[in-house]
Amino acid sequence: MLDNHGSTSIDRSRPFQATTHQLALVFDSSANRHIREMLRVYGLRTSLFRLKVINALVQATREGRLPGVRGVHADMQASSSELTIVSVREVLKRLAGVGVIVSQPDRTYRFTDEAWEMLKPHLG
Repeated sequence: MLDNHGSTSIDRSRPFQATTHQLALVFDSSANRHIREMLRVYGLRTSLFRLKVINALVQATREGRLPGVRGVHADMQASSSELTIVSVREVLKRLAGVGVIVSQPDRTYRFTDEAWEMLKPHLG
Protein backbone atom coordinates (compact mmCIF):
# COMPACT_ATOMS: atom_id res chain seq x y z
CA MET A 1 0.00 0.00 0.00
CA LEU A 2 1.37 3.48 -0.83
CA ASP A 3 1.02 6.46 1.47
CA ASN A 4 0.69 10.08 0.35
CA HIS A 5 4.45 10.37 -0.11
CA GLY A 6 4.64 7.46 -2.57
CA SER A 7 6.42 5.12 -0.19
CA THR A 8 5.24 1.75 0.98
CA SER A 9 3.55 1.41 4.34
CA ILE A 10 2.62 -1.71 6.24
CA ASP A 11 -0.89 -2.39 7.45
CA ARG A 12 -0.15 -3.37 11.04
CA SER A 13 -3.77 -4.16 11.83
CA ARG A 14 -3.56 -7.55 10.08
CA PRO A 15 -1.39 -10.24 11.63
CA PHE A 16 0.72 -12.46 9.39
CA GLN A 17 -1.24 -15.39 8.05
CA ALA A 18 0.11 -18.89 7.57
CA THR A 19 0.07 -19.95 3.96
CA THR A 20 -1.99 -22.88 2.82
CA HIS A 21 -1.01 -22.51 -0.81
CA GLN A 22 -0.34 -25.98 -2.23
CA LEU A 23 2.93 -25.02 -3.96
CA ALA A 24 4.37 -23.69 -0.71
CA LEU A 25 3.53 -26.95 1.02
CA VAL A 26 5.09 -29.04 -1.75
CA PHE A 27 8.31 -27.00 -1.71
CA ASP A 28 8.53 -27.30 2.06
CA SER A 29 8.40 -31.08 1.86
CA SER A 30 10.88 -31.35 -1.00
CA ALA A 31 13.74 -33.78 -1.14
CA ASN A 32 16.23 -30.99 -0.39
CA ARG A 33 14.98 -30.14 3.09
CA HIS A 34 18.03 -31.75 4.72
CA ILE A 35 20.35 -29.69 2.51
CA ARG A 36 18.47 -26.48 3.33
CA GLU A 37 18.72 -27.31 7.04
CA MET A 38 22.45 -28.02 6.76
CA LEU A 39 23.01 -24.69 4.97
CA ARG A 40 21.07 -22.91 7.72
CA VAL A 41 23.25 -24.55 10.39
CA TYR A 42 26.34 -23.23 8.59
CA GLY A 43 24.82 -19.75 8.31
CA LEU A 44 24.14 -19.84 4.58
CA ARG A 45 20.98 -19.02 2.71
CA THR A 46 19.60 -21.59 0.32
CA SER A 47 20.08 -20.88 -3.36
CA LEU A 48 19.37 -22.99 -6.41
CA PHE A 49 23.08 -22.92 -7.30
CA ARG A 50 24.10 -24.18 -3.87
CA LEU A 51 21.48 -26.93 -3.98
CA LYS A 52 22.72 -28.09 -7.38
CA VAL A 53 26.39 -28.04 -6.36
CA ILE A 54 25.69 -29.90 -3.11
CA ASN A 55 23.55 -32.47 -4.93
CA ALA A 56 26.41 -33.04 -7.41
CA LEU A 57 28.85 -33.46 -4.50
CA VAL A 58 26.48 -35.87 -2.74
CA GLN A 59 26.20 -37.98 -5.89
CA ALA A 60 29.97 -38.02 -6.36
CA THR A 61 30.49 -38.96 -2.70
CA ARG A 62 28.00 -41.80 -2.98
CA GLU A 63 29.90 -43.05 -6.03
CA GLY A 64 33.21 -42.86 -4.16
CA ARG A 65 34.56 -39.94 -6.20
CA LEU A 66 36.19 -36.74 -5.00
CA PRO A 67 35.52 -34.22 -7.77
CA GLY A 68 37.27 -30.95 -8.43
CA VAL A 69 35.67 -27.84 -9.86
CA ARG A 70 35.64 -29.28 -13.37
CA GLY A 71 34.19 -32.57 -12.14
CA VAL A 72 31.35 -30.87 -10.29
CA HIS A 73 30.71 -28.65 -13.30
CA ALA A 74 30.67 -31.67 -15.64
CA ASP A 75 28.24 -33.52 -13.34
CA MET A 76 25.97 -30.50 -13.36
CA GLN A 77 26.19 -30.09 -17.14
CA ALA A 78 25.01 -33.69 -17.48
CA SER A 79 21.79 -32.68 -15.76
CA SER A 80 21.36 -29.73 -18.15
CA SER A 81 22.30 -27.12 -15.59
CA GLU A 82 23.36 -23.73 -16.92
CA LEU A 83 25.95 -22.85 -14.30
CA THR A 84 29.30 -21.58 -15.51
CA ILE A 85 32.50 -23.08 -14.19
CA VAL A 86 33.22 -19.73 -12.50
CA SER A 87 29.87 -19.93 -10.64
CA VAL A 88 30.63 -23.48 -9.54
CA ARG A 89 34.08 -22.42 -8.30
CA GLU A 90 32.58 -19.54 -6.30
CA VAL A 91 29.96 -21.79 -4.68
CA LEU A 92 32.62 -24.36 -3.79
CA LYS A 93 34.86 -21.66 -2.29
CA ARG A 94 31.96 -20.34 -0.20
CA LEU A 95 31.01 -23.83 1.01
CA ALA A 96 34.65 -24.49 1.92
CA GLY A 97 34.90 -21.12 3.65
CA VAL A 98 32.13 -21.97 6.12
CA GLY A 99 33.21 -25.58 6.67
CA VAL A 100 30.65 -27.56 4.67
CA ILE A 101 33.34 -28.99 2.40
CA VAL A 102 37.11 -29.28 2.46
CA SER A 103 39.44 -28.44 -0.41
CA GLN A 104 41.97 -31.25 -0.71
CA PRO A 105 45.63 -30.64 -1.77
CA ASP A 106 44.86 -32.22 -5.17
CA ARG A 107 42.10 -29.60 -5.72
CA THR A 108 39.26 -32.02 -5.13
CA TYR A 109 36.47 -31.44 -2.63
CA ARG A 110 34.86 -33.57 0.02
CA PHE A 111 32.27 -32.92 2.71
CA THR A 112 33.52 -32.30 6.22
CA ASP A 113 32.69 -35.15 8.58
CA GLU A 114 30.15 -32.95 10.38
CA ALA A 115 28.35 -31.91 7.18
CA TRP A 116 28.30 -35.46 5.84
CA GLU A 117 26.80 -36.71 9.13
CA MET A 118 23.96 -34.19 8.65
CA LEU A 119 23.31 -35.33 5.09
CA LYS A 120 23.88 -39.09 5.28
CA PRO A 121 20.70 -40.07 7.18
CA HIS A 122 18.53 -38.49 4.48
CA LEU A 123 20.10 -40.17 1.47
CA GLY A 124 18.17 -43.41 1.73
